[in-house]
This record gives sequence, structure tokens and C-alpha cells, in this order.
Amino acid sequence: MEQSVELTVQGARKRDAGRGIARLASSTCRTLGVLSGETILLDGPRQTVTKVWPGGDQGVVRMDADTRQNAGVNIGDQIRIRPIDVTDARSVSIELPMVPDSDGVASALKHELQDRPVRANEQVYLERIGARVTIASTTPSGMVRITDETAVSITTEEGEDGTDWASSRETPNQPIEERSDQATTPSSSDRITYEDIGGLDEELEQIREMIELPLSDPALFRQLGVDPPKGVLLYGPPGTGKTLIAKAVANEVNAHFETISGPEIVSKYKGDTEERLRETFEEAARQAPTIVFIDEIDSIAGSRDDEADMENRVVTQLLTLLDGIGSQEEVVVIGATNRVDTLDPALRRGGRFDREIEIGVPDESGRREILDVHTRGMPLAEDVDLDRFATRTHGFVGADVRTLVTEAAMNALRRYRHTDSEALTVTRSDLEAAMAAVEPSAMREYVVETPTTTFDDVGGLEEAKATLREAVEWPLTYHALFETTQTEPPSGVLLYGPPGTGKTLLARSLAGESDVNFIHVAGPELVDKYVGESEKALRELFERARQTAPTIVFFDEIDALAGRRGESNEVTERVVSQLLTELDGLTDNPNLMVVAATNRREALDPALLRPGRLESHVEIPLPDVDARRSIFDVHSDGKPYADDVDLDALADDTDGWSGAELEALIRQASMLAIRDFASDLGPEVATERAEEITITTEHFEAAREQVRTEA
Repeated sequence: MEQSVELTVQGARKRDAGRGIARLASSTCRTLGVLSGETILLDGPRQTVTKVWPGGDQGVVRMDADTRQNAGVNIGDQIRIRPIDVTDARSVSIELPMVPDSDGVASALKHELQDRPVRANEQVYLERIGARVTIASTTPSGMVRITDETAVSITTEEGEDGTDWASSRETPNQPIEERSDQATTPSSSDRITYEDIGGLDEELEQIREMIELPLSDPALFRQLGVDPPKGVLLYGPPGTGKTLIAKAVANEVNAHFETISGPEIVSKYKGDTEERLRETFEEAARQAPTIVFIDEIDSIAGSRDDEADMENRVVTQLLTLLDGIGSQEEVVVIGATNRVDTLDPALRRGGRFDREIEIGVPDESGRREILDVHTRGMPLAEDVDLDRFATRTHGFVGADVRTLVTEAAMNALRRYRHTDSEALTVTRSDLEAAMAAVEPSAMREYVVETPTTTFDDVGGLEEAKATLREAVEWPLTYHALFETTQTEPPSGVLLYGPPGTGKTLLARSLAGESDVNFIHVAGPELVDKYVGESEKALRELFERARQTAPTIVFFDEIDALAGRRGESNEVTERVVSQLLTELDGLTDNPNLMVVAATNRREALDPALLRPGRLESHVEIPLPDVDARRSIFDVHSDGKPYADDVDLDALADDTDGWSGAELEALIRQASMLAIRDFASDLGPEVATERAEEITITTEHFEAAREQVRTEA
């Protein structure tokens, strides 16, 4: 007797979409007696067949959207599975959404469907050729496997005139001669599924509860005696996937999808905008179940005031329409915005937009999933490590990752066109070049850097480096230890000391050492003469930093921004108060760290320096002799010193010099060496004999007098 099991349906892994496979746990495979690559029957409301791959979770079968649709199930449903043998197909007819440009399409389709079990009237999405096709018929009928011997023919969907394209050919539904390996792929309608969304599993689960259940099974809510939710508000930075989620949910529940783009419905004629809104909701009710998606809802539903007559009328009409959705209508409204605070408060109460879901910037695992989505059909070289790029793309939203992958593909294409390479692949160098060209979209108004400087580039200051490692690196690296001991990491670090001792360099090196984003803010940059603008700029800075965490926000010359209250002007006092508020909120986000630098610690407001704010104070003193020797080593790497240059002696003779002055000393000695060499030989000869140049003790002596005189 054949063994069968009942499992819970879950979505496929991102890279498995379109492969026509079902992942099962190893124990489930043993229970069914199937091996990897063998076929199983998915016995849902409709029967379909697919191949087994190991690596699933216990009690779960993972399958992509097309397989779920072919089986008639949704995520969370139960389905019975049993082994099945399928016969080889003699012929298969495949229906395309449009007329192909090349007969070689049949060859491409056959190659993509090789060894794949199919049956008539099922849909299959082929990632590499970017087409969703329908299996029109098979010989023999039933469940079959496409092999090398299978004859593949093509038909198309009926056109507007009711004629079938294939029937007009001389040999309809016959195998097409394979004339070209590089067939022009027919396009298909863009059908977004859950497998096309990476890094938003928790958000998708919330949205399924709020949208999918009311549309697919509204009777459950009536049994509980409550009305199903009417609306969901998705908010978050641009490019995080709000529109994509709305389309995916509509496709998963086979719901009608109505889109309202805020600016497009606005009319200059009085009443037209409201009429368009009413028509959309009326059509939604006729086509139910329906999802009405209002993109950029803030553009038509901002806070009402006495001066905006048209905006007030639109908001009032939208409120009326939301209130008018009956519990039996099976209509759900999704609003999307990246400016949620500008919406009219009446929209955000229960019974209208019942739940607000933040679609935030993805973390490292989320970015890895998004990379999987966008590289599914991409020929990656063996040297590409997607985990590494997921780690390095802090602050990237889904749209940024897509741009990164597209840019890498364009780099590969340019290289392919100018070389004799036979294989078109995307290499690590293509992605590295794309990384340099793409920056996080959420932070483009701020200077976000990923510094390459590390602590190895900072001479001396070992005690300061150790303190900074504990304050910044440890909470990121040993997050579990902080949780177990219930210890809050320090929220801020103040670097103080004389000018030129390396405070800014140390902060930049800390970001490079930790491999996190780095925002450099010069104190005076945030000060604005208009009331409220300085505080607003500070709030926006911290909001964006939270979105792109892990991030270090570095305030250079913070004394210019946060002087003592009562001794400074009104603008500075308001900025200090706002900064204190932001620092108090850092305990909720351990991935955000504030580092500040000053050479006037006594000028700072005392409230900034208490525990819980800038609580770690690290003195950056003038370097001692060992530190000066280390600084000379850092800045002398690769320089052509003459044999008489004694760095130890220079370190002994520069007592009281700062790191910046020591760097200036080496730079000035180098400039003097270049001046002497160039003036003796002339431009052409000096260029030809550049390798002969040396920096001597005399150059250092002359440079020492100049640097100290200028200082």
C-alpha cells in the first residue's frame, strides 16, 4: 500500500521559484520512500505532480506560487502527498501569451522543461526566459515527464479577433524545426508572487492575516461575529517593496486588483477627483474579491486644513468610501506611503485602515534573500559570494539591491562585448564595480560612507582603540552575550583631546573596522537660522540612520552644535534639547551608535555627558614616543627613504607633536625631495628616472623647521 503524508504548505525558497520542485524534510522523504529528483503527487483541490528536493522543514512542504496554483492551495493549507510514477511524454503542446518571434522558442522551452513532470492546463513560469506558459495538451494525457524524445509544439492564446495563431500555420501543433538556439523569448504578464519578495517574511505573515484571509475565507470572521479588516496601511522608505507586496497578495488570492495612483486621479475640475474615486470603489465591488491599492496615498489624503478645499473634499470622500465597504463585499484597501505622519488622522483609526505595517530596510538575511530573487536566472561566476555582498550592503532597500544586480549585469555585458570570452557570466569584479556605483537610496541626501580605513591605519592610541571596540564592535559581534546578561551597550562615545591627535581618523577607522555605514556630520552644518529647521534636520538624520543601521553617526566638532544651554543662542539650545531626545531613544536600537569629537569638552552641555547619552569618554592625547614611532610607520609605508633616515630618532625628537603634525612633517619632507629632484633633472628626465628619488634626513630637517613655523 502506497504511503502518504499530510503536510502544511509553505512558500518556496527564493532561488527555487520557477523550478517546479517541492522541498521535503529528509524524514518525510524516508517515510514516503522517495529520493531526490523522484516525483510526488500533490493531492489538493486539484492534483498536480512535481519533483522532490531535500532540505525542507519537518511537517512542511515548500513549493512556489505556480505549483500552489496548480494544486489549488494557499500558504498555510494542508495537502496530502504520495509518491507517483509518471510516463515519458511523446508530445507536449505549450500555449504562449503572444506570437513568438522565432521558431527556436520551441527548442528553448523544451530545454527549460527538460525532465520536468507536467500535466495539461497547468501554468509554469520559466525564470531564465522570463515567460509564464500553459501546458495546453500532452500525449499521452495525464501526468507526464518531458524528455529528449518529447516533441514540443507551440500555440498561442486566442487573440481579440477570436482566431488562434497556431491554427493559421500550415502545420498546426506540430513540432517546430529547431532553427536557432538563441530564440527570442515571448513576453508574459508580470505576475508577482511571494517568492519574488525577499526579506519581508514577518511583514508578509501580518499582511496575509489582514488581507488574504478576509478575501479567501470571509466566513471565518462571520463565525467569530466580527467584521473583516477593511484596510491596511503600508509605510516605510521608498523602494522597500510596498507596491510589490500589494501585487503579490492580489495574485496569491486570485483577487481583482484596482490601482489608484494619487497624483493621477487629481483633476482641476471640481468634483472630478471624488467621482474617479467613487468609480474605482464601485468597480471593486462589482469585481469582488478585490484589492484596491492606493499608491502614494499621502498625495491625496494629507491632513485637512481650512485653506486646502480640494484636498479636504478628497479626504472626506475617501473616508466615506472606506466606511461604505460592507462586510459582505470582499473588498480590502491597501494604502502605501513613505510619509505616514502627513496623513489625515481620521484615516488611521479602526474601521478604516485597521492596521499599519512598517515595511522597513532589510537586515543582512533579508538582503541575502533579495539577492537570491534578483540573481535567480543570472549566470554567476564561481568567485561570487552572495553572503559577502549581503553583509556589505548595509542600508540597501530592495530597489537598491535590484539596481546593484542590474548594474553588475551591465558591467558583464560591456566586458563580454569587448572580449573573445565564450561564456557570459557575472563575476565578483562586476559586482564590486556595481557596489561603487550604487548607494543606499534612503540616505542619498546624507553623505553615507563605508570607510576602508581600519585601526591598522592609526598609529598608537591602543587604549582608545580597545575602548571603541568594546563600545561599538562588541554589541554587534556578541549580541547574544549582551542579551543573556541583560546589558545595554553604551549609546554614545565622546572622543576629546587636543587638535590633530586623530579623533576623526579614529572614528572613520572604527566604521571601517566594524564594516558598518558611517555618517559624518560637521556640527555647524545642521544649524539653520529658521525656527525649527535645525531640529527637523537632526530628527531626519537619526531617522535615516535608524533605517540604514548598523550605522555610526559621527558628530565632528560637536561643541559648535551642543554648547552649554544658558550660555549660547536660542537655536543651539533647541538643537541640544532635540539631540538629548534622540540620544535617549538609542537604547531601543543597539545597531545605531553616536560618536562625537571635540577639543573643548568643557564647552559641552553637561546633560550630554551623563550616562545613557555620551557616556563613554575617551581621551585622545598627544602621542608618546612609541605612538609617534607607530605614526611614522603608518605614513612611511612604501616611501623611498635614504639610508640616513632614522625614524626612531625622529620619534624621540618630536615630543609634543600631534599626529596631524607628524603626517605633515612626512608630507613636507616628501615635497622637498620632489622639488630638489625635479629642479636638478627637469620634467622629462625626472619622470623617466622617478624610481631613483630618495627622501633624506636633510629633507626632514628642512621640513621640521617649516611645519613648526607654520604651526
